[in-house]
Amino acid sequence: MMSKPTLPALSLSAARLATASLLASAVLLTATAARADVVIGVALPRTGPVASIGDQVLNGVTAAVKDVNERGGINGQKVVLDIQDDACDPKQAVSVANRFLQNKVRLVVGHVCSGATMAASEVYAENGDLMITPSANVGRLTERGLPGIFRVCGRDDQQGDLAARVIAERLAGKKVAILHDGQPFGRGLADATKAGLNKLGVQETLFNAITPGDRDYSAVITRLKSAGIAVAYFGGYHQEMGALVRQSADQGYTGQWIGTSGIASTEFASIAGPAADGVLMTFNPDARRRPEAKDIVESFKARGIDPEGFTLYGYTAVHVVADAARAAKSADPKAVGSALKSGRFDTVFGQVGFDAKGDITAPGYILYRWAGGRFTPVE
Repeated sequence: MMSKPTLPALSLSAARLATASLLASAVLLTATAARADVVIGVALPRTGPVASIGDQVLNGVTAAVKDVNERGGINGQKVVLDIQDDACDPKQAVSVANRFLQNKVRLVVGHVCSGATMAASEVYAENGDLMITPSANVGRLTERGLPGIFRVCGRDDQQGDLAARVIAERLAGKKVAILHDGQPFGRGLADATKAGLNKLGVQETLFNAITPGDRDYSAVITRLKSAGIAVAYFGGYHQEMGALVRQSADQGYTGQWIGTSGIASTEFASIAGPAADGVLMTFNPDARRRPEAKDIVESFKARGIDPEGFTLYGYTAVHVVADAARAAKSADPKAVGSALKSGRFDTVFGQVGFDAKGDITAPGYILYRWAGGRFTPVE
């Protein structure tokens, strides 16, 4: 059974304007950093192909800082933001991490993309800083045992297991292709889905990389058609999958497309057009539907923002850091990290904690279906 519809999606221009408004507030906060003792670094893509996901996270972060400061800040001190653009590029992410280090920014919300997060996390861990990502689900991030590294989203192995079960149970007996964009996020999800399928006794027919940023995927689609592929799974972001889905419809390919958390943006539907209807997607539980999130969702709506995708994950990342710092009575990153691992925190996802690796205890992933430009859970 389908749940009640999601909030109406903003147009891209309206979403950008709303983000700009919140960003302006964040810049004002940053400008007062000299008078504040708690600075939180924010590392995300402000430019590049996944800037829209960066917008989601930034909307959540800036709203959370506003709330935290209205409630007395952290131990009586106001929180300010130092916002840096890593463009989802590992090299730029390392540069951002070093810039934070030079500026003595010891608490960081970010990064967003898995490759950028993996690269920057080594800098933070080596220097005793704390990093909490709202969206990087690559399993190796926390498996390395690096100190001070946390996430508020799920892991790619959890997401891959769900995708494998969906394919094996709901789409049994059909030929399967697993495609990915060759990047850490997409390849990790493709590998996890393949492993899950193989454990369930399902062997994929194709396992291939595509070239991200290509304008023409006709050769890929022709291969899917000629191989008799009925289920096409894609590990990657919304730009490429939107193009794949739209061009598939144009070329008469009618297989079932399955995407990942990388397409949890209304921009996917804008790119794919009507062909987005019926596409399945694995993504974190949508906090907008939880009773704990009712007030904050309404406050976003009042500002003309639909807190879609990773918005509430950015919001949660700030709040758990602030709550942990209050519990520790310190903004020292090691003290905050210890409090995160030993405490329980009330969030828009319910009460959560963090395990010894830094992974959140919130539920992992569920299945969604796109229709009418938005996605809703599939029971």
